[in-house]
Amino acid sequence: MTTVTRSRTAPAPTRHVYDVAVIGSHLGGAIAGALLQKRGHHVLYVEHDGTSSGYVHNGWLLPYTPFVVPQLKACAALEEALTELGLNTAYGRTARLASPMLQLALPDTRFDVTMDAKHRAKETQRALGAQSAAFAKLWDDAAPRLERTEPFLKEKPELPPEGMINTWQFKRVVARHPAVTEELEVPKEPAAALLAALTDFTVNVAERHELASTRPLSMLLQGVQSWPGGRDGLRELVLNRLAELGGDVLAHDASTVVEEIVFDGNKITGVKLVKSETVYKTNCVIGATDAAALRRLVPDKKKHRELAELLDGPAPKRVLFAVNWVVNEAALPRGMGEMVLLQPRDATLGPILVQVAPARRGPGEPPAAEDDRVITAGLFVEANLREQGEEQLQELADRVNAELDLLMPFTRQRAKLLSAPYLNASGVRGSRLMPHPLLKLEGAPLLGVTGLPVKAPVKHLFLASREVLPGLGLEGEVIAGLRASKLVQETMHKSKPLKGQ
Repeated sequence: MTTVTRSRTAPAPTRHVYDVAVIGSHLGGAIAGALLQKRGHHVLYVEHDGTSSGYVHNGWLLPYTPFVVPQLKACAALEEALTELGLNTAYGRTARLASPMLQLALPDTRFDVTMDAKHRAKETQRALGAQSAAFAKLWDDAAPRLERTEPFLKEKPELPPEGMINTWQFKRVVARHPAVTEELEVPKEPAAALLAALTDFTVNVAERHELASTRPLSMLLQGVQSWPGGRDGLRELVLNRLAELGGDVLAHDASTVVEEIVFDGNKITGVKLVKSETVYKTNCVIGATDAAALRRLVPDKKKHRELAELLDGPAPKRVLFAVNWVVNEAALPRGMGEMVLLQPRDATLGPILVQVAPARRGPGEPPAAEDDRVITAGLFVEANLREQGEEQLQELADRVNAELDLLMPFTRQRAKLLSAPYLNASGVRGSRLMPHPLLKLEGAPLLGVTGLPVKAPVKHLFLASREVLPGLGLEGEVIAGLRASKLVQETMHKSKPLKGQ
């Protein structure tokens, strides 16, 4: 197995003045920071809210949630960023293509979903009978949407657009590509509805329509991959590159937290870290954390009311709850795939994504055996469940484990460890343990995908979080990072970058 090494981190900033400071652990910020460092700017990256690439429980390094990524050829924005950073080869070596692509498990049947049309038709007919036509209809409708919406994104429209002129220009681009406004009609048949639910595990909006209802699912129907350590493991790849290029990466430590964003009037001038009196001056700041976490760093919310109100907007409606089992491969049922989308028998539970991956050990532990596996099962629950106490969380974990018992009879008895991040990731709570929320957004998002603006209502603050284009999920984070890096460079040209000391 190819693993991602922990990013090289600096014990403290090596400079007092930077061109750019990135705050937060969202992937878009890491991409923006690495691109700007490669383009010759001095970057300070402060993880601030990160969950790292897993949590350690009884010596095992476990993922916070299941995580699926599209094949690189299906995500042009990610390919563009990785190409500039020279990471395409490393990505290809580490991303794992699930085999089969996906399994769907319903209470009365289970079948493989593959890219081969003839094999897929044969499998669905065997498993679904008359309902196979509805499944085929959804697939045939959803799969081509990637190609049909790609010309729109290739024009690189300003997402979200800012101002009347840009909004007018945006509408003209949309008019040229009507496919982006189409809805995906999901049949009511259980198997088709279950396949459509895969989108929840790739986006960050609670309600999907237009482009958010079509493109993310279509992207995954070109092939499903996984990544060791999930989303944060992928971020590690980018942070390694940022450090190699000479950027300062402050991560994996309780002290690598921003205490305050420093303002001079309506302009950001620096950041202050906890346990330090030093103000690290910076020409620009990129916010790559949840809006609520960024809002806490604004010292005078009355003075910066417009910014504070903007950051009050996004709110999690549902969050991804997960459990992990560590087992030997021999304990898995014969024929079980690496990615299973499960419709629980418990009607009060939503679809469960089950991911099987090579097990990893924590720092300082002996390596895992080649046939050790970690089974990660995740489902979405109401966001307030996190505040209902450990008894409720344990009860939910038990119900998920019961569903896994039905999927994998006799496996739990042979498990080496059962764990749940919300129960066993000690010292990590609240917003620091919300790796995949589904957001409720104020107003009507354009094309179902837009959230916060990239350019914040204060000078030299840009946003590259998952809340900018939540309807596009991973692709949206990358697009936000690319756009933020471009806007920072434009700002640098207008106001001369600060010189290092």
